Amino acid sequence: MGKTIRFGVSLDSELLDRFDELCREKCYQTRSEAIRDLIRNTLVQKEWEDTDKEIAGTLTLVYDHHKSDLAQRLIELQHESHDVVLSTLHVHLDHDNCLEVLVLRGPGQAVRNLGQTLISTKGVKHGRLTLTTTGQDLV
Repeated sequence: MGKTIRFGVSLDSELLDRFDELCREKCYQTRSEAIRDLIRNTLVQKEWEDTDKEIAGTLTLVYDHHKSDLAQRLIELQHESHDVVLSTLHVHLDHDNCLEVLVLRGPGQAVRNLGQTLISTKGVKHGRLTLTTTGQDLV
């Protein structure tokens, strides 16, 4: 980790009041911690733009396992991308509905493609891909 540098930021007083309110809501101890998180979030989002850069993420799916061959199709798609799928968690929400969470890691384009393919599979009721960083380039 590098040397800590202090710098000043000029803000409109109303904007600062809103920022302080946000800091309290999010339980930040200091403005500096909140600003560091904002900067990191922006840097992580920038990583996602690089289609070749390795990223990580989770994919959450909700589907009716009674739909014909849907569960089998989802498994087949995951096996086709076995190099991107690190782990899965399968939960029975009720008699009909299942929730599946996949942990993904790989080149940005491959992670996004798999996520979109699984979400758009006929019979999936809801899906959400949440991207993050591997943390390798963050301070």
